[in-house]
Amino acid sequence: VPGKSFTQAKLMSELSHEQAEISQHQAVTIAQRYTQGRLLSVQRADDHYRIKILNHKGAVHIVTINAKSGEIDLSQ
Repeated sequence: VPGKSFTQAKLMSELSHEQAEISQHQAVTIAQRYTQGRLLSVQRADDHYRIKILNHKGAVHIVTINAKSGEIDLSQ
């Protein structure tokens, strides 16, 4: 799948057709594969998760994950 890592594509393929949204745990897993580091917080708002991760250099990264598709929203 273009633009997705193999692991993200695998996570998405594991979602059943009956499951309408990814779980918070799945969103965190996707975010930590995108930006490695320590989880600081997770917030759910409407149709996305907002995940803060502290990297090894001390920078905070905010990763936005679409709650329905599991895709990283780079426009946020």
